[in-house]
Amino acid sequence: MSDEPEIQDVVIKTDASAGPAAPAPPPRSLKKAFIIGGLLVATGLWLVLALLPGVLTRSPQSGTVINGPEPTDARRIQAKLFYVSEDGGELVSVLRDVAFGATPAEQARRIVEAQVKAPVDGQVSAIPTGTTVRGVFLGAHGEAYVDLSTEATSAHHGGALDEALAVFAIVNAITSNLQDVTAVQILVDGKEVDSLAGHIDLRQPIRRAADWIRKGQ
Repeated sequence: MSDEPEIQDVVIKTDASAGPAAPAPPPRSLKKAFIIGGLLVATGLWLVLALLPGVLTRSPQSGTVINGPEPTDARRIQAKLFYVSEDGGELVSVLRDVAFGATPAEQARRIVEAQVKAPVDGQVSAIPTGTTVRGVFLGAHGEAYVDLSTEATSAHHGGALDEALAVFAIVNAITSNLQDVTAVQILVDGKEVDSLAGHIDLRQPIRRAADWIRKGQ
C-alpha cells in the first residue's frame, strides 16, 4: 500500500434555487427617459385619433380664404338702357347698374342681357317676354352681332311700332354705351333673319337711331 496521500475530487456545490445573478438596475436617468418617451408616444396617438376624423371629413371648400380681386360679376358700371315711353310711341333712356365686362364683347353682352331682362321698377320693356341672349360678337369694323333666343320672334305681338321699339332698344343700348360699336345686327337662334315681325330689315347691321329716343335724352 502506497504511502502517498489519496487525492479526492472536491466538488463545489452551488445553490440551484438561487438562479443566475440579478442584473444591476438601470440608472434613474434612463428610467426617466423611458417614462417621458412613453408619455410623448401616448400623447401623439391621442392627437392622431382625435384629429384624424375631422381631417378626413372636412369639406373641400373649407380652408383659408385668400383675399383677391373681386369677381368680374361683382363689379358694376352705369349703362343707359331703353324702355317704352308712357304713351307707347318712343323710347326713354334710364340709367341702370350693369355687370362689368372684362372685354368689349363681354361688356356688350352684359348690356344686352340687362336690356332684355324684364324691368322691376314699372318700366315697360320693348323686348318680347322670355327673350334671352345666346351670344354677342364684335366684328372688325365696329359692328356687333346679337344672337337672341327664338322668343324674340315667336313671342312678338306684331306691329311695326312695337317691332321698331324692340329693335332700336337693343341697337341703341349697345351703340350708346360702347363708342367703338357703330352698328348692330340682330340674329335669332344663331341665324340671320329678315325681321322680327315683318317690318324692320335685319339682314344687315343697323346704326343707332336717335329718332326713336325721346328728345332731350
